Amino acid sequence: MVRIMPMASTLRPSLTCCSSSKLFSTATQFSLPLSPSSFNPRRRRFSFFHLAASQPQHFGLKAPKFLREGSNIVVAATGNIVQENTSPTQDDLLKWVKEDNRRMLHVVYRVGDLEKTIKFYTECFGMKLLRKRDIPEEKYTNAFLGYGPEDSHFVIELTYNYGVDKYDIGTAFGHFGIVVEDVAKTVELIKAKGGNVTREPGPVKGGKTVIAFVEDPDGYKFELLEREPTPEPLCQVMLRVGDLDRSIAFYEKAFGMELLRKRDNPEYKYTIAMMGYGPEDKSTVIELTYNYGVTEYEKGNAYAQIAIGTDDVYKTAEAVRLAGGKITREPGPLLGINTKITACLDPDGWKTVFVDNVDFLKELE
Repeated sequence: MVRIMPMASTLRPSLTCCSSSKLFSTATQFSLPLSPSSFNPRRRRFSFFHLAASQPQHFGLKAPKFLREGSNIVVAATGNIVQENTSPTQDDLLKWVKEDNRRMLHVVYRVGDLEKTIKFYTECFGMKLLRKRDIPEEKYTNAFLGYGPEDSHFVIELTYNYGVDKYDIGTAFGHFGIVVEDVAKTVELIKAKGGNVTREPGPVKGGKTVIAFVEDPDGYKFELLEREPTPEPLCQVMLRVGDLDRSIAFYEKAFGMELLRKRDNPEYKYTIAMMGYGPEDKSTVIELTYNYGVTEYEKGNAYAQIAIGTDDVYKTAEAVRLAGGKITREPGPLLGINTKITACLDPDGWKTVFVDNVDFLKELE
């Protein structure tokens, strides 16, 4: 066993239609887009952003209850009662996004042979199988793997859909990054287990960090990085984008992430930007990659999404809209359970699900 530096949902992965009578975890219900009929628009919660704009003026001695709760009532000189606008401003909302308690929870993707993948990750990468869940009535199985408990570590959620043994990874997804103590030894172990090494160990181009690239049984690429011990060995998710500056602005404004560093490599015609909620040596980050002149990629049907914790999914959805993102699942509780989520797409169509922090911890219980 290779020693790994110690380093944590969810969406509907099944290719079948969603059943409102089943209880699902956050990630399980949203791996694939859901049809509009899966949701009841009457359950949508509106903030006072919407109420203030859509309600008519009211006259008389007493304002309606919804105006008297959570807002200020002012009596004008004419004797009419009007509502004072106390809705958060754009600046207030963007400030809240930066102060929100956010953490990357897990990444979800599909595999063709769950047992084979679990064996590879545990034996070659040193991950632990945290839990496994089979949903026969919906014909799928989930497995959660990582380097620590889900309530404090970024983890992987594998999804196996009954009878589907192959997926198209596409050209948009890049790789996952794992910090290891010795890249060369890890590569030798992977070779002995029959793994595919696509880049032999050696210094990264233009740097000193020793890296290697390998593929798992489904063809997902993993970059092995030789670094000092870190609380989050599962350290990176690399995604390709068509406009790097646009993506950076979106992840800062809508997701509240920080631009940790940006590096241009004109010799190899690409630029990367590291985005996250903490330093690279202590937390998982998203590596956005722009290849010169490439504005569109094929996403395939293998990779699903990343889930991020938040204290308020309703404000999160407002911030995403403000930043130009598309909400694909209005904020609110999942059918059958109380976990509140909202789902969105970034400018390149990468999906992210935001999960209420308190509800997520209750799910783990």
